[in-house]
Amino acid sequence: MSLLARLAPHLPYVRRYARALTGDQTTGDNYVRVALEALAAGERQLSPEMTPRVALYHVFHTIWSSTGARLEDASGLEAQDDAARRLMRIAPRSRQAFLLTALEGFTPSEAAQILDAQPSEVERLIGEAQADIDAELATDVLIIEDEAIISADIESLVRELGHRVAATATTHDEAVDAVARQRPGLVLADIQLADGSSGIDAVKDILKRIDVPVIFITAFPERLLTGERPEPTFLITKPFQPETVKAAISQALFFHPARRKEAA
Repeated sequence: MSLLARLAPHLPYVRRYARALTGDQTTGDNYVRVALEALAAGERQLSPEMTPRVALYHVFHTIWSSTGARLEDASGLEAQDDAARRLMRIAPRSRQAFLLTALEGFTPSEAAQILDAQPSEVERLIGEAQADIDAELATDVLIIEDEAIISADIESLVRELGHRVAATATTHDEAVDAVARQRPGLVLADIQLADGSSGIDAVKDILKRIDVPVIFITAFPERLLTGERPEPTFLITKPFQPETVKAAISQALFFHPARRKEAA
């Protein structure tokens, strides 16, 4: 199989990553082009110890670092969209680690291979990026959860990140009423609620009123992962790890289009 054929499925994604990292599609594409030309000319090689996708991103970063790597150039920020401006304000190395895991879906171990770093360093960088994002996009959170202990745990996590708990609800009707009283910037929802009502139905009714990012935290993920669209972007299975919830909150707030517009 030719080099181009091996890399073709991954090119749209590395272009997406390059654009997010540099804040500009043209600039990002230039770096991708140089990386591909170096591979084609034999100046760079895909590491046989990595998967083709990880190896491609690794070459991209090697080329970028050796050709100036516009990491801290704030010129032209006024012309970028809100998300790009916020990304460019995150410390460069943290920005890379955050985007590789949050946007591109790499594991911290894979991101460490790409960045020639240790997994522990990548974890630290991701945490720093999340802290920057949460501080800038602090918002009111609606928690839909019928188990008191779990609800209290989630409230604690939300406040630890600097957000405010707008309300907690244990049923469909309570959740819908809470939104009518105060519009949240984020919804964290269970599926099976106290009176037998559905968190899925509650979220559907909420989304008819407002456009808000939603994270489902549930012991019944199969009720959401049906193969039909739309499916939730953010789904956490119980029992959950606190760091998983924190990461999902940061990602949901950062990447949700309506939330980005409001945070301008």
